[in-house]
Amino acid sequence: MALTTPAPNHHADHPGFAGASGLAAALTFLLGRAGDAALAADLTGVGGGDVVVDIGCGPGVAARHAASRGATVVGVDPAPVMLRVARLRRSRTAVRYLEGAAEALPLDDGFATVVWSLATVHHWADVDAGLAEVRRVLRPGGRFLAVERRTTHGATGLASHGWTDAQAEAFAACCRAGGFDDVTVVAHPGRRTTLSVLAVRAGADRT
Repeated sequence: MALTTPAPNHHADHPGFAGASGLAAALTFLLGRAGDAALAADLTGVGGGDVVVDIGCGPGVAARHAASRGATVVGVDPAPVMLRVARLRRSRTAVRYLEGAAEALPLDDGFATVVWSLATVHHWADVDAGLAEVRRVLRPGGRFLAVERRTTHGATGLASHGWTDAQAEAFAACCRAGGFDDVTVVAHPGRRTTLSVLAVRAGADRT
C-alpha cells in the first residue's frame, strides 16, 4: 500500500500559544534559534535596503538578526504572548511587531523585498491562502523562504513538527502553482538538519 504524504501544514490544528504555557514557549524559543536566523539571512541575501517580513516571528530572534544586517523588519505573529516577549527584548536595531497570520498579513501590497517563515509553515491554516498573501506583500522579484526541521515519515509528537523531504517538495509545488519562480529545495546538514524552500515572486502578474 502506497504511503500518503501529509500536507506541508499537517499541524494546522495547533491551538496556538497563550497563557503561561505560551510564555514558557516564547522564552524557550529565544534559545537555539540563531543558526536558523543566520541561515535565512544568508539564503535570502538580506542587507541594507531590504524590507523583511518574518511570518510567525515568535520572540523575534530572526527578525532582530535581519535588522542587524541593515534591513527594515516587520515581525508578524498570531500570538500576543510571543509579541510581548519580542517587544521586551532589548536590541540595537528597531523591529516593528504586528499581530497577524500568514493568511491575513497586516501589510500593504508590495511592501517587502523578503518574506520568510521559519519553522511555521507546518502550522499554517491554509497553505494556498498563505502563499497568496506572501505574493501580495512581496514586490516583483522579491524572495520568499520557508525553513523547516527535517523529519521522517511516521514521526509523532514534537519530532513530527517539520517536514519530510516529500512535504518540502509538496510545498515547493504549491509555490510554483502560486506564482513563484526559481523554486529550490535544499537540505542543510548541521546541528539539526533543516530543509529550505526558496522562491522568487514572479516579475509580472499571471492570468
